[in-house]
Amino acid sequence: MSIGEAMSQFRSEVDSAVARGSRAASEARARSAATKGQTRELVGKVRAREARPEPADLTAPGLRRAAASFRSDEGLPVDRLPEGTELLAPAGPTTPSAPKPPVAAVRRPLPSDDDEDFSQEGIMFRG
Repeated sequence: MSIGEAMSQFRSEVDSAVARGSRAASEARARSAATKGQTRELVGKVRAREARPEPADLTAPGLRRAAASFRSDEGLPVDRLPEGTELLAPAGPTTPSAPKPPVAAVRRPLPSDDDEDFSQEGIMFRG
């Protein structure tokens, strides 16, 4: 096999790999979008009390706190959602309350190398 043939084969294999990767990424984006849409729809139904979760469907309180903490630390919005016991309680004759606005997330600044006034920075950002 000559160098020209080897390079041609190599280019062909690279092009094929790039096409497979592109196709896989496209499929993953489509699955992700479908899952997000289903999740939004389910959240809307639960908030409107059109669907009720089962006890096995609820997320453990510790995991809920960890997820909320992570989202808050990353500057992402954190929706205030009802607790599991509230969701499992039978719907009363009252109308559901309006959804609460998301909690404003504050991203803590990364510590700097400037040691001049480090004590004040630590006090300012304690939660």
